[in-house]
Amino acid sequence: MLNILVVDDEENITSLLRDILTDEGYTVDTARSITSAKDMIRRNFYDGVFLDVWLSDGDGISFIPEIKAISPKTQVIMISGHGNIQLAVKAIKEGAFDFLEKPLSTEVVLAVLEKVYREIKLQQNLEYLKEKESQGVHIIGNSPPMEELKKQVEKVAKSNAWVMIFGENGTGKELVAKSIHYQSPRKDFPFVDINAAAIPDDLLESELFGYEKGAFTNAFTRKIGKLELADKGTLFLDEVTDMSLSSQAKLLRVLEEREFSRLGSNAKIKVDLRVISATNKNLEEEVEKGRFRQDLAFRLSVIPIMVPPLRERGEDILTLADFYLKKFANENRVELPILSEETKRILLNYRWPGNVRELKNLMERVVILHSGSIVTPKELPSYMYQNVRASKEDVLPITIRPLKDVREEAEKLVIKKALDVMGGNLKEIAKVLDIDLSSLYRKLKQYQLEVYD
Repeated sequence: MLNILVVDDEENITSLLRDILTDEGYTVDTARSITSAKDMIRRNFYDGVFLDVWLSDGDGISFIPEIKAISPKTQVIMISGHGNIQLAVKAIKEGAFDFLEKPLSTEVVLAVLEKVYREIKLQQNLEYLKEKESQGVHIIGNSPPMEELKKQVEKVAKSNAWVMIFGENGTGKELVAKSIHYQSPRKDFPFVDINAAAIPDDLLESELFGYEKGAFTNAFTRKIGKLELADKGTLFLDEVTDMSLSSQAKLLRVLEEREFSRLGSNAKIKVDLRVISATNKNLEEEVEKGRFRQDLAFRLSVIPIMVPPLRERGEDILTLADFYLKKFANENRVELPILSEETKRILLNYRWPGNVRELKNLMERVVILHSGSIVTPKELPSYMYQNVRASKEDVLPITIRPLKDVREEAEKLVIKKALDVMGGNLKEIAKVLDIDLSSLYRKLKQYQLEVYD
C-alpha cells in the first residue's frame, strides 16, 4: 500500500486522516508544521502528502515546489477549510495533484488516494516501457562501417545538434535515431516519430500541430500534435523528403520560431525539441529538382549520418541472423532453428535489396516454420539463389601445385567475396583486407575483377 504523510496544524484533522487511512492499510505519518514535514520528507519517501493550505509556520501552497524538489514523485493533495476556485487553481499550477475542501469525507479521501495509486502505477508502467525500449535500442554489427557509425552516433548524441540520417529502405534509420535520443541528455523525455510518407498531406498538419475541438469537420475533441508531445524530447521526421512544399514551409517556420498554434486556435505554444530527420533519397538532388526546400534542408541536416546498406557490411549478416533467430524463438517460445553451412553461405552471398528489414522478416519466418530443425537452402525463398554462384567456385581445388598459385587463387577468391558482399566501396574493402587502396587497385587489375556499384 501507499506511504502517506498528513500535514495539518489541527490535531483532529491529522487524527481523523490517520485513523481512516490506517484502517484501509495505508502507512501514515503526521506533521503539525512545514518545518517538521520538510524534515520528514527528506528522511522518508511518501507516495502522497495531504497538506493544509494554511499552517502556523507558512503557506502550504508555497511549500509544494519544495516538496517536488525533494521528492519529485510524491503527489500532493491540498486540503482547506476556506477553499475557493482561485486557491485551487493556484495549487494545481504549483504542482498539486488535487484540492479537497474540509470537512473531509472518508469516501472523498479514499477516492483521491485511489487516483494517486493509479497515477503511480501508470508512471511505473511508462518508466518500465521507456527502460525496456531504451535497452532494446542497440546497433548490431562489428563491421568497419558499423563501428564507424557507432562512433558517430555516440559523438552526435552528446550534442543538441539536429541530424539528418541517410540510408536505403530497411537499413535501420529509425534505430539510429532512437540510439541518438537514448544516449542524449533528452533521454528521459519523449521520442516522438512521424512518417511523412505514410500520412496524406491534408492530414500531416493536424498530426504535427494538433487541433482544437471544432477546428474542422469531425474534430470532436482536442488533439495534441506531435510537436507538442515531443517537447523537451526528440521529434523524428521519417522520410521527410516526402512532405509537400506547403507542409515544408509551415514546418520550417515552426522550427525557426520554436512555437506554433494548434489548428483552430491562435494561442501560441512554445516547444523545446531536437529534430532528427531521415530519408532514403538524395537530398541534394531533391533540392535541385525543386522538390525540397533548400533552407529546410540546411536547417535539418546540420549533421548528416549515412547508414550503410547490408551488402556493404557483410561481416554482420550472420551476426544479425543469429540475433533475430534468438529474438523470435524467445518471443514465440519455440526451439531455436540452426542454419546449415550451405544456408549461411547463401545468406552471405545474397545482395539483400531489402537490407536488415528483409533479413529480420526472413529470420522470423524461419523461426515460425522451422523451429528446432536444421534450416537447409530449400527452406529459403527461391529468389535468394539468383545471385549466388555455384559452391564449387568458392572452393579451391586440392591439387599439388606451386604455393604461389595457391596464394593467388585464395587472394582472388577473398577479394571477389569482398566485392560481392560490400559492392563498390573500395575504401571499406581495403580496410577489411588490411591493405592500402593502391594495393587493392593493383590486385583488381591483376585478377581482372569487376567493380560494381
